[in-house]
Amino acid sequence: MSDSATKYEAPSSVPVGVDPSRASIARVYDAALGGKDNYEIDREVLDQVRRVAPEVNDLAWSNRNFLTRAVRFLSDQGGIRQFLDCGSGLPTAENTHQIAQRIDPETRVVYVDNDPVVIAHGQALLTDNDYTHFVSADIFRPDEVLNSELVRKHIDLTQPVGLLHVGTLHHYTKDNGRDLMKEYVDALPSGSFVAISHFFDPETPEHSALARKMEDIFVHSPMGSGMFRTRAQLMEFMPGLELIPPGPNKPADWELSDMWWPDGPKLRPLSQVEQCSAAAVGRKP
Repeated sequence: MSDSATKYEAPSSVPVGVDPSRASIARVYDAALGGKDNYEIDREVLDQVRRVAPEVNDLAWSNRNFLTRAVRFLSDQGGIRQFLDCGSGLPTAENTHQIAQRIDPETRVVYVDNDPVVIAHGQALLTDNDYTHFVSADIFRPDEVLNSELVRKHIDLTQPVGLLHVGTLHHYTKDNGRDLMKEYVDALPSGSFVAISHFFDPETPEHSALARKMEDIFVHSPMGSGMFRTRAQLMEFMPGLELIPPGPNKPADWELSDMWWPDGPKLRPLSQVEQCSAAAVGRKP
């Protein structure tokens, strides 16, 4: 095992596969998004959280909708033509390659996951897509990802890359994640972007209490992870990057996932759970 593997190993690194007695991060997200590729043990995790946060499914949708807007922005405004999507999860509507290749059909997308079920579903979906590939690697071991033969073959690390960690890093629980992300960022060329969404503790009395209740259930559930970090903690994930302003006349900073350049005006207030998901996009100078 490499030094990086030892340094970054986390409980969520262990793939679950088809074991119906263990909750899978990918399958829990699938259940939250209304998918069918999940087991009772995965739905049980959501049911446990739902007792303190009835809108728990909003966490998954906040992540997913941010992914759509971020990839569209990076493709259209950032000119990114290659994406490394870490922790892609089970395929669903509006996957990264579908969004990016709508702007340029030759955009290359490499999905990274270590769950064999995710990889099997993904490869079946992409049999006729020459510009999109799946890599089996642990996203919490950057050297394993970056030195993967398929990543090296399909991602040109001399040209700008869009690195996506959407809904992944809250499952990394060993430390603050700065060194882990620095290893990724150091490998990216100038002009690259990093997009992250993460469970969020807003540090307000009402929402912080809810965030900590959800965290406690996630961490002690069959899934075993799901940290809600504060803004200061989230900043550790963007070493050496220039944050993109998350909206008109807003300072460059983290923002609630649903408020990062939303597609239109919000006609209803955000739910309590939507207040507990944050996102940011950073550019490497």
